Amino acid sequence: MKQIEITYDDRISRQFIAASIIFGLVGMLVGVLAAAQLSFFQANLGTSFLSFGRIRPLHTNAVIFAFVGNMIFAGIYYSTQRLLKARMASDLLSQFHFWGWQAIILAAAITLPLGITQGKEYAELEWPIDLAIAIVWVAFAVNFFWTLARRREKQLYVAIWFYIATILTVALLHIVNNLSLPTSMTHSFPVFAGVQGALVQWWYGHNAVAFFLTTPVLGIMYYFLPKAAERPVYSYRLSLVHFWSLIFIYIWAGPHHLLYTALPDWAQSLGMLFSLMLWAPSWGGMLNGLLTLKGSWGKLRTDPVLKFFAAGVTFYGMATFEGPLLSIKSVNALAHYTDWIIGHVHAGALGWNGFMAAAMFYWMVPKLYGTKLYSRALADMHFWLGTFGIILYVVAMWVSGVTQGLMLKAVTASGALQYPSFLETLEAVKPFYMMRLIGGSFYVIGFVLMIYNLWKTVKSGAPVEARLTVTEPEAVAHVPAGRLVFSKPIAIIFVMLGLLLGFATRNHGHWVVYLVALAITCVVAYAWSPREGDYSWHRMLEGKAFLFSAFTLLAVLIGGIVEFVPALALKQAVPTENAQRPYSALELAGRNIYVREGCYTCHSQMVRSLVGDTARYGEASKPEEFIYDMPYQWGSKRTGPDLHRLGGRYPDLWHYQHMLDPRATSPGSNMPSYAFLKDAVLDTNALATNVRTMQALGVPYPAKAVLEAEAQARTDGERIAAGLKAQGADVAANSELTALIAYLQSLSSKEKANVSSGISRAE
Repeated sequence: MKQIEITYDDRISRQFIAASIIFGLVGMLVGVLAAAQLSFFQANLGTSFLSFGRIRPLHTNAVIFAFVGNMIFAGIYYSTQRLLKARMASDLLSQFHFWGWQAIILAAAITLPLGITQGKEYAELEWPIDLAIAIVWVAFAVNFFWTLARRREKQLYVAIWFYIATILTVALLHIVNNLSLPTSMTHSFPVFAGVQGALVQWWYGHNAVAFFLTTPVLGIMYYFLPKAAERPVYSYRLSLVHFWSLIFIYIWAGPHHLLYTALPDWAQSLGMLFSLMLWAPSWGGMLNGLLTLKGSWGKLRTDPVLKFFAAGVTFYGMATFEGPLLSIKSVNALAHYTDWIIGHVHAGALGWNGFMAAAMFYWMVPKLYGTKLYSRALADMHFWLGTFGIILYVVAMWVSGVTQGLMLKAVTASGALQYPSFLETLEAVKPFYMMRLIGGSFYVIGFVLMIYNLWKTVKSGAPVEARLTVTEPEAVAHVPAGRLVFSKPIAIIFVMLGLLLGFATRNHGHWVVYLVALAITCVVAYAWSPREGDYSWHRMLEGKAFLFSAFTLLAVLIGGIVEFVPALALKQAVPTENAQRPYSALELAGRNIYVREGCYTCHSQMVRSLVGDTARYGEASKPEEFIYDMPYQWGSKRTGPDLHRLGGRYPDLWHYQHMLDPRATSPGSNMPSYAFLKDAVLDTNALATNVRTMQALGVPYPAKAVLEAEAQARTDGERIAAGLKAQGADVAANSELTALIAYLQSLSSKEKANVSSGISRAE
């Protein structure tokens, strides 16, 4: 048989590791600055570029896509070549992927502080960058699947399964969620509005966490943890159940971010149900990882790599327990919009992703440079500093979130709000913001120790090009595709889907029959599932990369279609009576400024159907009140009060003073000053383009609205400026502050008190 020597391309992994470490430090330092700004408003430094609303998305994008993104690419390139016994198909595509991804990160680092943003969480980057992401991702996918086709290892190992799911699903999520209509090179409006936009965004947002921060890191766990422990994965069967159930269930869970909102009840209940179902596969994966360490407990006490792996997998288990818990409606009513959610997110980001990255780096770098880790003692110190920092951070946010949630819900014996001012809750949680700042700082100090340790490790060695001599595999007996497609497991899947559909559309009280039949089917499916050592149906599927990928995509699409297709009809289902009226040209410009400044990072525009919300902010929000909101601005965290019913509540002078000095109107506020908006001149050239684009997206502006946009905005601005001048406040009619005031006064206000819209109800 023919012997072939393979030289792996490890340069690409070294490059991605270096980029991950550099951008990880930058992202974490920006996070420390953001935490400082919440404790000390002066830390906004009096500049628009470094205000909290602009750097918070910079922090999240840097940590998610720069730090974790580069880390998973390093792990995928390293492990894929060894699992497939093949060099990556194209060095050119690998380098295009690396440099293209770094260019995207740099573009994000420039545009987000400049306020160039779509205003959608985890999807803030504007359309030219989104297009670049799609191109680079396709290059990565082509290289990966091309290598898959040229592999010399017939069977696909479990890590490859998770990589396949990641590549296919992230492409789907990114393309759908970022469909938009540009107004310029630096601005666009999304095609989905209001309730529809919220559902699509959290279909993307939740699954970006699932398929960018979870599934590829699970693939890394399945490869690197057994390597570090020098033991096989605990259970092949458990990994099989973990993979298929996770990718099928995860895609349905997005609506749990929108409980008690204007989203239809069926979507909320569906999101909660599938979120609770996630407990099983997530904990199955956690147990598979931890039990792989069984028999290595002695080594665990002395090996920092195993410490980081064990802690990272444990944080995965904790985060995936907490996520479904937070999707339970009664718990969500307390936790949503509070710091509890921030603690939950960072337990996953710092504990699961951060510790898995550290473990992988400490294991890989010495091998990539043919040397030993410079200092185990420094790695141990990093571990304990990081662990202390995470625990302090998360506990602070748990306590802060529960405190805030209870205070916002508290009522007196007479039914009145016990804490009517939102600022009372902010004052109560400020000590916990300091704890978060301290905890995050400890984590960053540990990260700096890792950088120093790895740098000294690299300096003590030299780049190694790993080689492997393999024997060309003999021809494997062909398995007809029909035997795989038309098989018992596939039949069981369709039976289960039919039963689920029947349960979802049950009537006449026969729901018990569906549940019993579903339970019986699950037992039968378990009995027929592959056993250890069997060359089973799934073993045959693992030998067919294209078919495996097709089944993976199908598993994801089922949930996506069931959830997404009804979302397309939501706009038509929303009642038109008493619906939101289109924004005037000046209001629309003010809304763009609101989005640019990242106000959604602290304020929501969604009054939930909870006593605390309705008593504090007014009538619960309705779907028809958002039909022209592109992007929607429901928010995900309240560091300040909800704004949906703000229109007409305060005079223009209050808004003017609040923007110049928030403490003048709201003592104790940690909101940054937006005094720079007073002197910033509104871009009037964009007014007509904005209205025309919204028209193209279905907003019923009259034909004259585009032609008269600039004149109408001037008239409205002059009215606001004249009213303010009469009260001693001097501001130009074409100031950005004037436009923002116009927008804030328009919120949920059918008839404008201070601004002429130029669009009557009759029109």
